[in-house]
Amino acid sequence: MNPRPARRRIAVAATATAVLAAGALTVGAGAGAAGADSRGKGEKHAKPVTKAQVLGLFDRWNAALQTGDPKKVADLYAKDAVLLPTVSNQVRTDRAGIVDYFEHFLQKKPVGTKVESVVNVLDRDTVIDTGVYEFSLTDHGTGEKSTVKARYTYAYEKQPNGTWLIVNHHSSKMPQG
Repeated sequence: MNPRPARRRIAVAATATAVLAAGALTVGAGAGAAGADSRGKGEKHAKPVTKAQVLGLFDRWNAALQTGDPKKVADLYAKDAVLLPTVSNQVRTDRAGIVDYFEHFLQKKPVGTKVESVVNVLDRDTVIDTGVYEFSLTDHGTGEKSTVKARYTYAYEKQPNGTWLIVNHHSSKMPQG
């Protein structure tokens, strides 16, 4: 169970929105880099997460897609994560909904490639990766290949055991323009 209170999750979402609206780019040291972290836990000298580590979280997620196992993909999401998926209009707010989405999406054999990324380190336990990615898809019935370009936002929280899980994932097809 995630010990962080619900208001923390709301604050992360509000901060993410504000950061994205401002177009800010913060890479490297988060609030905890200079000593005690911003939540006052008193943990000194915690190493801040790096941009490369955050970008690697997408690689881990993309590799999970390649397994074809929706449960392995869902394992990368926190218990109370929110998924606003690329090719569905249904908001997914629990593991069953996330697994359901990926059961259908994985039939298209998606392979993701990032086009552009902006990493924001909010603190030593909270990061946001936002940008543009493309998915190569294969039609389950015909074998026809297609590409979908989309905007994305991943908000991650570091769990007490040290693993990073997705707490909010929004992906939407690029508007025609």
